[in-house]
Amino acid sequence: MAHKAGFVNIVGNPNVGKSTIMNALVGEKISIITQKMQTTRHRIKGIVSGDDFQIVYSDTPGILKPSYKLQETMMKFVDSALIDADVILFVTDVVEKPDKNPEYIEKVRKSNMPVIVLINKIDLSNQEDVMKLYDHWSNTFPGATIFPVSAREKFNIEPIFDRIIELLPESPPFFPKDELTDRNERFFLQEIIREKILLSYQKEIPYAVEVEVEEFKEAEKLINVRTVIHVARDSQKGIIIGHQGKMLKKVGTEARKDAEEFFGKKIFLELYVKVAKDWREKDGQLKKFGYDAM
Repeated sequence: MAHKAGFVNIVGNPNVGKSTIMNALVGEKISIITQKMQTTRHRIKGIVSGDDFQIVYSDTPGILKPSYKLQETMMKFVDSALIDADVILFVTDVVEKPDKNPEYIEKVRKSNMPVIVLINKIDLSNQEDVMKLYDHWSNTFPGATIFPVSAREKFNIEPIFDRIIELLPESPPFFPKDELTDRNERFFLQEIIREKILLSYQKEIPYAVEVEVEEFKEAEKLINVRTVIHVARDSQKGIIIGHQGKMLKKVGTEARKDAEEFFGKKIFLELYVKVAKDWREKDGQLKKFGYDAM
């Protein structure tokens, strides 16, 4: 049997469950999952390999109208996902209005890529309403395969894999078969900390934050990490630290526990907070934080 390999890019509006889908398909927690918008900022690849196949999944930020340069860069990641895909996984759910962001739906239609539509969160709906959505998306993307799924319950996930394998082109693998992702250890530690910030703070604070691992020293049984949490304004620094440092300590403790589980080693984690004034609007800062790469 010929070897198949290709890029499967996951796109859709914020909060429809793209990252949960990604993690379910990969079988590992690669992407942050929270109920807040803009959780995913980068394109994150998860790689699944077998003897005769390799699927390179790519999670992308949710589609939005940019309000600052960081979001403009995030949307470049989304647009690039329509260019280099072999298969597009368009994720919607039973909650959002089907006509949300019609311009992007049209871009997907015009991409001429094979499309699989996932109607997520069917555990929150009923059969009649799900069938109405099924008909709507069948008409929107003629020829696409439609799967009603529940990523949270891992319901109907396996048929997605089978359909992807059918659609992939014959190709040698793009990555070594033992690789799970194209991201390094520092990236995942940054994402673990950023997830805790998203869960711990309200309003604008999580979106004004960028996490940078300045030092990552790994020994046999211990990883020493020095990390800086960058904020956009002076007032945000105090909020992140909290009264007597309690909020920063909480974030550090929760992140360390998750990181130790992720890496399988003890973690010594130092957390600092610095002001990188208006970093979301500055090209130099965005490049430093890795937002210049497609």
